[in-house]
This record gives sequence, structure tokens and C-alpha cells, in this order.
Amino acid sequence: MSTTLAGIIFIGSLVLALAVVYRPLGDYMYRVYSGTRHARAERVIYRLIGAKPDAEQTWPVYARSVLAFSVISVLFLYGLQRLQNHLLLSLGFPPVKADQAWNTAVSFVTNTNWQSYSGESTMGHLVQMAGLAVQNFVSAAVGMAVAIALVRGFARKRTDTLGNFWVDLVRGTLRILLPIAFAGALVLIAGGLVQNFADANDHVVNTLSGGHQAITGGPVASQEAIKELGTNGGGFYNANSAHPFENAAPWTNWLEIFLILLIPFPLCRTFGRMVGSNRQGYAIVSVMATLAVISVVLVQVFQLMHHGTVPTAVGGATEGVETRFGVSNSGTFAAATTLTSTGAVDSFHDSYTSLGGMMTMFNMMLGEVAPGGTGSGLYGMLILAVITVFVAGLMVGRTPEYLGKKIGSREIKLASMYFLITPILVLAGTGVAMATGSGRAGMLNHGAHGLSEVLYAFTSASNNNGSAFAGLTVNTVFYDTALGLCMALGRFLPMIFVLALAGSLARQGQAPESDGTLPTHRPQFVGLVVGVTVVLVALTFLPALALGPLAEGIHS
Repeated sequence: MSTTLAGIIFIGSLVLALAVVYRPLGDYMYRVYSGTRHARAERVIYRLIGAKPDAEQTWPVYARSVLAFSVISVLFLYGLQRLQNHLLLSLGFPPVKADQAWNTAVSFVTNTNWQSYSGESTMGHLVQMAGLAVQNFVSAAVGMAVAIALVRGFARKRTDTLGNFWVDLVRGTLRILLPIAFAGALVLIAGGLVQNFADANDHVVNTLSGGHQAITGGPVASQEAIKELGTNGGGFYNANSAHPFENAAPWTNWLEIFLILLIPFPLCRTFGRMVGSNRQGYAIVSVMATLAVISVVLVQVFQLMHHGTVPTAVGGATEGVETRFGVSNSGTFAAATTLTSTGAVDSFHDSYTSLGGMMTMFNMMLGEVAPGGTGSGLYGMLILAVITVFVAGLMVGRTPEYLGKKIGSREIKLASMYFLITPILVLAGTGVAMATGSGRAGMLNHGAHGLSEVLYAFTSASNNNGSAFAGLTVNTVFYDTALGLCMALGRFLPMIFVLALAGSLARQGQAPESDGTLPTHRPQFVGLVVGVTVVLVALTFLPALALGPLAEGIHS
């Protein structure tokens, strides 16, 4: 079987599997977030945390709940790391240094899971279990809760409430993430992944919520330590999902990609059910799928058809690629992990061709919306849909509407601020790093490729992706501090804008459709959203890409 045919079958089977689960999983998540009955275990948790599950929250209260939970989580995780030498199961490790503890705490609470260290040479078992593993679940559940709050904003009329954050958080964790993680863990164990103290269940939820990491510039993980949490810290040998203990066979490679995409796509079905129109869900998932397919195809082209004597002779750019999976399947993994807030890698993006590496960056620059992270992908895409209907309204001289809600000055300002925050963080962070000796000192390469390493790092952190180019030493005070700030601001500022938009929409009534209403469920709208997304990203990031991967590609 040719490499091309094998790659087509691999991708086609993924598409088929995702299509099969789209409706049942989306309907299940709709029931989870729309139900009124609380399970016994959930009622126990509500009593422990002092939450009133039947009390609805306005958007400011919902936002304060999100921020309060996240701030407490950061402080708790920071404290665990700083005091780990006094804790049980510390394995004799010293306290994590202050800047690295800050970076790691923010990283896991923001669902980025970026790591500048090798887990098993730095973290004891208790820190990984009680800190990192817990955040792998609840940080993803926070993103899903915010997405559901925005959907309620579209679905509700003349109300100030968006639901209850604590209910959404607990239900997303107990009813969605935990069951899928448990089932996936059993399959991965059967496939040969190591099950031990830091168990395979964590590995699966890392994949679901954004937990695999390639560390950059850190030491190789200790061979004597047991398998670290999921694939955080690069695994046993700093090889991430290229190592057989974390990705045992080509079919587990397929399964990990499937798990990466499992929740974000069906959430579109949940959205359609909640707003009372499945066609709207199909439109949003079509935008996501279109962008994803284009990305996968381009990565494949740039990696399999790269010029040069060696790539031509072996049929692809094989540097940095695990031979068990090959160039095509690794390229699919790279596209999937950078299109979502995952950060998993089974090959090193720093070794990709200049244009192949550019695509992994461009995927993140899209805003993690195709299909994006758990929850964050959906609310990011809905923001782009709002911007698109505003642009379309300007074209025809009509007040824009989306799902029966008027998109006025307040709504478009909030949507614009949401869109602008991550480009500001990415470009400002990269500029500061390149202008300072501390930032340039971490670069493995100089010139255009060195700039690409720095640009990738700030793009990954600001978009809460967590993957790395693997050529930049980030275990320094400068990068721990700067990237931590980008992760925090890139996560919570957009959430505030999303919840404020949701509150504004929920207070509106339902505008009746007329002959001038833009249909938002047809292929024309899908194409318009795709076009607006690509154009906005191109206008924002093209100069930076021109100085980095594009310049490198022209030079080579």
C-alpha cells in the first residue's frame, strides 16, 4: 500500500468515526447541560463547596465564579509545588523554583499544560495527582461551561441569567470527561500503554483536554521514575507520543487523534439542540471541518512533497518523525493537535519543513477554533460567526442579526476585543523576546528559524495550546514569567468578553426573521465564515510569518 493511500485511509476513517459519534455524543452533552436533576454525588459536591445548584447566575456572577475558582486553583497548585518537599510521595524532590511553579500552575489551570521541565525529574506523585491531574479535568470543564453559557445567551430571551457555573463545572467533569477518560484508558491499556501509579486514565484526559506536551530545553526525564502523568513533560525519554509507552502502535496513534477531536466537534450538535435548530449546529461544524481539512491537506503536501534530495528519495520530510507512524500520519497528528488546545505531538514540529512548521503555527493563529479546545473552540467559532454577520450586515446596509439576536455596537465591541486579545499577546510577547537578551538566549537557531521558535512559543501559550517547537529553551525566568502571563491573559480575558456578550444577548428578545435576514445555516454562510476567519488571521499575522517560516522557505 502506498504512503498516500495509507494516509487517505487514516484520515478518512477518522472523519467517519467522528461523524458516527457526532449526533449521539452531542445529544448526550445537551441532556447533561439542560437537565434539571442533580445526581447524588453532585449534590454532595455542592454541599461541600457551598454552592446553590438551583440558583441561576447573571453574567458578572458567572464570570466571578470562573475567576474565583481559577485563582484558587492557581494558588493551590503553586503551593503544592513550592511545598512538595514537605509532602507525602514527594520522591525526595526539592521545591519547584518560584518562576517555574508559577508557569506550571497557570499552565494547567488555563488548560494549556505547557511544561518547561521533565515531569518525573521535577514533580512528586502527590503534586501530579492532586494538582496536575485534577486540573486536566476541571480546566477543560471550565472551558465547556463558558461555551454553554454563551449558547444559553443565544437561546434565552429577556433574562439576566446564564445558568450556574458550579453546576456546569461539576456536570462536565463527572458526566462527560471522567466517563470518556475511563473508557479510553481501558482501550489504551489494552493497546500496550503502561498503567501504573500515574495512570493511563490521566493520559486520556490529557488528550481530551489538552495535556500532551513536548518540553523544550529541559533535561531528559529520569529513566528510573515511573511513567509520568499522561504525556506531560515529554514522557519517559522526552519523546512525548512518539514513545511506545505513550503511543504503542499506529492504531493507538489513530485513537489519540480521535480523542483529541472527540468533544469539540459534537459540541456543535449540543449548540444546535440548545438554540432549537440543528441546522445551525451543522453550519458551525461545517466551518470547523472545512478549516481542519484544508489544514490537514496543506500539512501533508508540505511534508510529503518537499523538495530536496533526501525528502524526494524517501518520499517525505522524515526528520523528527517516528518511523512507526510515518510522515503522513504524523502530519495529521500535528494538524489535529495545533487546531485544538491539545499540545500533543508524535513528531517534532521544529524539524518540519519551513511551510509545514508554518501551518502548525497558522492553525493556532486561527484562534483554536477548528475545532479548537474543549469548549473554547465552540465559543471562539461563535464569536467569529458574530463578526461575520456584522461584516455581512455592512455589505447590505442592514442591522446584523444572528440566531434572532441583534448584533449592535456593544456586541461587536465585545466580539472584537475577544478577537484582538490573543494577537496582541502573541506579537507583543514575540517582540519583547526578540528585543531582549534573555529572550534571544533561549533560541537554538538564529535567523528566520530562530524567530519561528519564539513566535511558536508565544502563539502556543497565548492560545492555550501547549505544544512547542522543541528548539527553544524556555526553562528560564524570562520565559516562565512571560509565557505564564500570556497563558493567563489569553485564557481569562477572552472568557470575560464571552460571558459579557452572552449576558447582552440573553437580555434581548427574539427578532423575527424577514426577507432581509441573512440565512446562517446555508453553505454560503459557511464559506463566508471560513473566508472572514482566514482573512482576519492573515491580516494580523502575515508580517510575522513573513519574517519567520515564509522567509526560511524562500531562503531554502
